[in-house]
Amino acid sequence: MSKKAIQIDAKDNVATTTSIVEAGEKLEVLSPDGAVILETKPVEKIIFGHKIALKPLDTDEPIIKYGEIIGVASKPIKVGEWVHTHNVNSARLHTAGEEVRGITS
Repeated sequence: MSKKAIQIDAKDNVATTTSIVEAGEKLEVLSPDGAVILETKPVEKIIFGHKIALKPLDTDEPIIKYGEIIGVASKPIKVGEWVHTHNVNSARLHTAGEEVRGITS
């Protein structure tokens, strides 16, 4: 049986894991209506409740969860990659000395 992640809103480009997912484990991503929209094998461990990328994300591309921008990619992120503070900057505040471009409050 594969692990699961849930896309909360159809506009989201990330999904939330429903358990710990080890590197290389099969992961099914479910849409808000329960359909499988992606099958992937993460290259790194992803902690329960953390985000995984549903599509390739370029540097400065908005991270969308709950149908809202929650941050911007601080570097390119691959499909199935863990999305967290190591590769995301705040969309509203400057973080880690990085300037956030293209997002206004």
